[in-house]
Amino acid sequence: MKRFKTISEFLQFRQLPKPDHPLIAVFKVENVASLQLSEPASWCYDFYCIGLKRVANANEVKLKYGQQLFDHDEGILSFVAPNQVLALSVDKNTVQLKQSGWMLLIHPDFLWNTPLAITIKHYDFWHYAVNEALFLSEKEETVLVDIIRNIQQECQSTIDTFSKHIITSQIETLLRYSERFYNRQFITREKSAHQVLSRFETLLDAYFSNAGLNKEGLLTVQHIAAQLHLSPKYLSSLLKTLTGQNAQQHIHEKLIEKAKERLSTTSLTVSEIAYGLGFEHLQSFSKLFKAKTSFSPLEFRQTFN
Repeated sequence: MKRFKTISEFLQFRQLPKPDHPLIAVFKVENVASLQLSEPASWCYDFYCIGLKRVANANEVKLKYGQQLFDHDEGILSFVAPNQVLALSVDKNTVQLKQSGWMLLIHPDFLWNTPLAITIKHYDFWHYAVNEALFLSEKEETVLVDIIRNIQQECQSTIDTFSKHIITSQIETLLRYSERFYNRQFITREKSAHQVLSRFETLLDAYFSNAGLNKEGLLTVQHIAAQLHLSPKYLSSLLKTLTGQNAQQHIHEKLIEKAKERLSTTSLTVSEIAYGLGFEHLQSFSKLFKAKTSFSPLEFRQTFN
């Protein structure tokens, strides 16, 4: 795996000019002529990477994030945070890329001593897989391209005391629009979103109906997201938009539902119920149960006696 520690190192590898500013760069992807013969099997960045692009010859170029393929033909806007691993597989030793769009690279040091240094990490889409890219309408794409061009223009201008504030403001605007457009995508793709919700609920029911549940431990968002071939953050964002609750909240609701059922219809001890639901420690189960119901497990059971 190759690690690109600086933006200049990455641009040099892609045979592109040095950036006007060492900690931020904007370039047209059309300028990346071809893949290198020494193309690494996988790589990661020490900086943020936002790609607004399409690749026409996707049958020759396959970009992977983990085990998932990214569809270049449809996916248009993707986000990669520092230390996330990407992989590229090609059918030939060298491939002429037929691509269009923009790349924006931002080193975390550029954001130092700005509010965005903290808030940038709060956007869920940094944790989405690349194949969960944002699909843009023509109007949405125009909005984001205009912002990227403004950033590029400011980067190419003479650096002064206003430059950093103006650029970070533009980056934050880009991120906020992206967040809005992702929310729109969850709503407009209602059919596929509700199919995910249905499969999610089926997996929940199957998991909590498993007699050997205690051997598997507590159900995690990571486990169920893997079954759905989604990243945990993307699954939670989708569910939040559809139902008002994220994936962890749904799991907790199902846990409490099953706990109530066993407390009211069986003679199992609270410890046995907690262990049967996957908890290693009774205290953890009791704490969650009281937080969700305002009763301890024993207090809840006594309401039926």
